[in-house]
This record gives sequence, structure tokens and C-alpha cells, in this order.
Amino acid sequence: MIILTEHAKIRMAEKAITCEQIKRAIKQGATVRQTDGFLAVYAYLEVAYTVRGGKYIIKTVKVR
Repeated sequence: MIILTEHAKIRMAEKAITCEQIKRAIKQGATVRQTDGFLAVYAYLEVAYTVRGGKYIIKTVKVR
């Protein structure tokens, strides 16, 4: 399950990023551990997220 923060929703709308692109980045991208979660990098997309109770909480997304 993916939960989007308000910040992530705004960034997605600004850059026309879909939930499918986020899922692909998390599943197939290179993942780096951060202070409070992870950063997945896939193609031109970066997704900052945490995992709590089996849920992926998307903090922000950006285009590289």
C-alpha cells in the first residue's frame, strides 16, 4: 500500500508523475538509505519514502 503526503501529491501534480511511476521506482530503482527512510532512483525520477507497518509513505518525488 502506498500513502502519499500532501507534499508528494503537490510535486506529482507539478511534474505529471503517476503512482505507477513511483511504484516502478521503488521496485526497480537503486535504493539508498537516508536518515529517515529511503531514496529510490529510477531513470529520471527520485522518490523519498519510509516504510511503516508494511505501508510505503511517499514523502516527496522529484525529477532529476
